[in-house]
Amino acid sequence: MLIQSQDCNDYDQLASDQSLIDVMKHCLNTCIKPAASGVTYVRWGKKECPKGVELVYTGQVGGNSNSNKGGGVNYLCLPNDPENGKSLSRDNDQLFGAEYQTGSYHKPYEMTSNLFNKEVTCSVCYQRKRSTVLMIPGRKTCYKGWTFEYTGYIMSDYKDYSSKEYVCVDKDAEAVDNKTGDENGALFYGVKTKCGSLRCPPYTNAVDVHCVVCTK
Repeated sequence: MLIQSQDCNDYDQLASDQSLIDVMKHCLNTCIKPAASGVTYVRWGKKECPKGVELVYTGQVGGNSNSNKGGGVNYLCLPNDPENGKSLSRDNDQLFGAEYQTGSYHKPYEMTSNLFNKEVTCSVCYQRKRSTVLMIPGRKTCYKGWTFEYTGYIMSDYKDYSSKEYVCVDKDAEAVDNKTGDENGALFYGVKTKCGSLRCPPYTNAVDVHCVVCTK
């Protein structure tokens, strides 16, 4: 019997099963190209990716208004070069720009104080050398065997407003530009702990929450 495979040499099947197995192994090793690997993640609060990580695009954060009672709850990293759609007549405004609400009461400790009421930037990053990405709340460092991407603080909208997801905002966060408009929309507040059902220790009451993004 003759075994043929594209881009491989032809081989005569020999009598033994082992010979057939050897031929199959050869074709698998030489003819099948491995699939492209890598992972993407959003670096919230930064226009660039960490050193050595490919930038897919940079943009600004968008999300649902803090005053809306329904609709989307996740933040979006919107590119700076959108391909805009057509006019929609019905009233369903849900996509607003996001602003830092990092005044003296809601600012994580290490973050700069000049972000208040400025728009939140973001970048989408592609790490070619990894296959899994993990955001760990409550930590600044990765566990053994994981590679550090960036660290920051857990942020979300204010507890009395519409629900939003928790995201890890870079500790050295920056704004889209120097505009300060207080236009609200989607908002970013520092989040603090509340002991009770949250066990303290190991946690501590009323402190900001670190986070770290790791890949493997």
